Formats: sequence, structure tokens, C-alpha cells
Amino acid sequence: MADNWKKKERETKKTQQKKSKEEKKLQRKENRKEGNDLDSMMAYIDENGNLSSTPPDPSKKRINNAEDIEIGVPKQRELTAEELIRTGKVTFFNTAKGFGFIKDNETGESFFVHVNSLTQAVSENDKVTFETGNGPKGPVALNVKLAK
Repeated sequence: MADNWKKKERETKKTQQKKSKEEKKLQRKENRKEGNDLDSMMAYIDENGNLSSTPPDPSKKRINNAEDIEIGVPKQRELTAEELIRTGKVTFFNTAKGFGFIKDNETGESFFVHVNSLTQAVSENDKVTFETGNGPKGPVALNVKLAK
């Protein structure tokens, strides 16, 4: 008798599952939107790179030359002789240790200067002209001369 009760229970579960499956199928059919054609699913990108539902305006189209596109770091242009020579003021100089710092008048950038780069003796607050270069720890001043 216990077997009959379990059989009935299994059959009712199966019928309930079939009914719920049919209900879900009907709900999906009802909720399905009509007109899912290719045009309604299409997305476009406007001139600013944003997604849009309308196609872009052909008058705003830009044509880029492949040779003009730079990938990576742009090449640095060669500096002229006038741009290499800068003027500045000695902010600190230690004659005992043989080094100091020069502050550029235009950019305000500070440059390290070693006694070997001096053509004349300098002291603090002297106005100087110098060339720039790269040292192991940053920008350095080379060929330092007193300004006239």
C-alpha cells in the first residue's frame, strides 16, 4: 500500500512540473517582443565614440592617413643652439664638495652642476649660462659660465 502512495506522489510531481514548464513557455511567448529584426538590434558608434541607435552622419566622417598615426612615444625634435643654452641662477654651491644647483630662469627647473662642468668659479646667487644634459640621477648643467 505504501508503494501506491509513492507512485501517486511521483505522478503528481511530474504533472506539476509539466504544468509549470508549459506556463513558463507561455510567458516567454507573451513577453517576446515582436520586430526583433536586424535593424532594431543594430548599434552604431558616433563621432565621439559613444554608442547610438542612429547611424553616424557621413558629413562628419574623418579620414586618417595611416602614416600620420604615431604608435608609442613621439620622436623628439632636435634642439637648436639657442634652445640648448639656458640662463639661470646658482641657488646652492658647495666649493668643498664641488657641486651645486642652478635654477633655470624660464622653466624654474633645478639642474645639478658639478665642479668639472664649470669654466669659471661660481658662488651662490651668480647669474650663469649653461647647457643641459642628462645625468645618472636627472638633468645636469654642462659648460657653466658666468653671465655678462
